[in-house]
Amino acid sequence: MPEPSQPGRHFAFLLIEKFSMFSLAAAIDTVRSANRALGRDFYSWTTVSPDGEAAMASNGLPIKTSYSVSDLPPADILFVCVGLTTEFPGKSKVLAALRAWGRKGNALGALSVGSHLLAEAGQLDGFRCTIHWENRAGFRERFPDIDCTGSVFEIDRKRYTCAGGTTSIDLMLEIVRADFGPGLATEVANQFQHERIRSAGDRQRVGPERDLVGKSEKLKKIVELMADHLDEPLSAGQLARSAGLSVRQVERLFLRHLNMTPGRYYMRLRLERARELLRQTNMPILDVAIATGFTSHSYFAQSYRLQFGRPPSEERRTTY
Repeated sequence: MPEPSQPGRHFAFLLIEKFSMFSLAAAIDTVRSANRALGRDFYSWTTVSPDGEAAMASNGLPIKTSYSVSDLPPADILFVCVGLTTEFPGKSKVLAALRAWGRKGNALGALSVGSHLLAEAGQLDGFRCTIHWENRAGFRERFPDIDCTGSVFEIDRKRYTCAGGTTSIDLMLEIVRADFGPGLATEVANQFQHERIRSAGDRQRVGPERDLVGKSEKLKKIVELMADHLDEPLSAGQLARSAGLSVRQVERLFLRHLNMTPGRYYMRLRLERARELLRQTNMPILDVAIATGFTSHSYFAQSYRLQFGRPPSEERRTTY
């Protein structure tokens, strides 16, 4: 635990056009609140953009920055904040700066889709990371050799990544906990009415439901297993055995908690993954079908239309 006389920690936040304001505010306000609880400014931060000019958030609000990425001052962690797009003016300069930062052995972090930019810069090779659930399918197709988990945040040596939104709070609380212990982390969480501090072991949303908190642990285990096996779907018997249940017991579990059969739920998971891949990648539609466990293009197209009211080809033509 740092002594009062020790210098504090400084964070830099690189803001990419259309970044998530909520993710940024959640991260900064967590350490601001920690300073308040400590009675001193142990944590400090600065904002950076590709060119040193103000960066526009996804909600249309501009945020003034203090430096360009090319003249970034020393920082304990450089967090990359990305929201709606990973393509922007000056991208090559940003990637070069991230590579240079990493070559020096400095720590790098990412909020929400920022992991995508770190991966493009080669700064997640050999590291475990996470990204927002909506972008994970596309990330894993683009960077198959990177271990991108479904956790709310990941800290692997000098790489700090989170899924954005409220998980920015959890990531920064883990940093506070490591610096000052669980007491201060809990005090800060209480300030934000943050009901439960999540750990790296907590998973993000894995299905059509927002979450499965409060539901059967065996149900959650089966759903997580389904989410991890979308390209080669497991049989009803395999899923049941994984939870130590019979097929009939699993069926009753899903009907009671989710009001649908396991088979229908599994199909929804696969089709949601297919939609993510269609929106985020340029994979051929047949490859998307195969990646989500469909061996027939026609069956995939029919199932997709029934679920979303449009064929896969129309989804691909839509701009979001």
